[in-house]
Amino acid sequence: MLITDVDAFILAMPHITDAADGTQDTFLVRIRTNTGVTGWGESDASPLVSLAAYYCPMSHGNIINIRESLLGERLDTPEDVRRLYQKVRRQGLDIEQIDHAYSAADIAMWDALGKQLDEPVYHLLGSAIAYPKLPYASVLFADTPQETLERARGLRRLGFRAAKFGWGPMGKHGADFDVDLVAAAREGMGEEAEIMIDAGVAWGTDYETAYARALAFSPFRPTWLEEPLLPDAVDEYGKLKALNPPVPIAAGEGAARFRTAQDILCNGKVDFLQIDVGRIGGLTPARDVAVLTRNHGAIYVNHTFKSHLSLAASFHVFAGESMFRYLEFPAAASDLAKRLVAAPLVPGSDGLVRLPRATGLGMELDVSAAKEYLQPVRIELNGKVLVEIDHFD
Repeated sequence: MLITDVDAFILAMPHITDAADGTQDTFLVRIRTNTGVTGWGESDASPLVSLAAYYCPMSHGNIINIRESLLGERLDTPEDVRRLYQKVRRQGLDIEQIDHAYSAADIAMWDALGKQLDEPVYHLLGSAIAYPKLPYASVLFADTPQETLERARGLRRLGFRAAKFGWGPMGKHGADFDVDLVAAAREGMGEEAEIMIDAGVAWGTDYETAYARALAFSPFRPTWLEEPLLPDAVDEYGKLKALNPPVPIAAGEGAARFRTAQDILCNGKVDFLQIDVGRIGGLTPARDVAVLTRNHGAIYVNHTFKSHLSLAASFHVFAGESMFRYLEFPAAASDLAKRLVAAPLVPGSDGLVRLPRATGLGMELDVSAAKEYLQPVRIELNGKVLVEIDHFD
């Protein structure tokens, strides 16, 4: 089949705040083909910056936008998706946002290809079976330990057996306050549940403070301490791991290229590598990272703080890996993220999440709901309209 249309859309909530909540807006890409098949993908990126990577005029041979690189191309096999991944990166060599923005198109192509071939995407990625995963509710720390306690109790009442608490006031009010936050999360979730702590890059490159916090948090038995340092503080992650912290270390969500993920895994020596398919370039590089992680003896985990379109896409990457059992599950998403797909993933009676028995990603966009959040865009350069989007046609 041939790619006939590549369309990008910006969706947003009516009011955007400075909370570390990636569900307040989103960037969608739709791939349409001459067989009538449509695929959808989502990037976790600045929507307007990403839009430019799809519609910017050519500057020279290394600045050709994503849309122009894909239109008219054949999409018949997984090898075609991988070939186009390389083509887009080569022709967009000097577009710094290219991998990040391209994530949505790559996901959409896998979705379309799966539908055309009547296969789930995880089959196309080389997995014969999709194992159920343990969802951990992903939420922000509340402003106080007491409010965090209540938030954790609420998650427990919803049936979650694991939860991650992150960002918010962590790292802003001293060690005692940080410990109180973690203690509240543990108390609220109960002794049998798993808790994960996301420090939200609170300590920059200060690996010694990160080690001290890991030591202080260890009595509460967190499954991991996530991103205590900056995403590119690879040397410092290595130094932190050399101190043998009593809590496993997780990082990787900031990786926007395969090489970055490889660096944090092999040189930062993290225990859990967390990859966002909406940032790293889509399912194509994410699957390669998952294989690398398995071969390295570490644990691959998705990073997802978007809609269930992204959640399902993330799941397909490691669905066939039984040893990768955790699934980040956004539990406090915006109305936009909650309504974007017609049938979101839900935990079963055993508390585990399973992919639907369906082709492609197994998710259908709720276009009528998406229309309510669509942001009209018109970009004009020197009298020429580069892009004008005001509806889903």
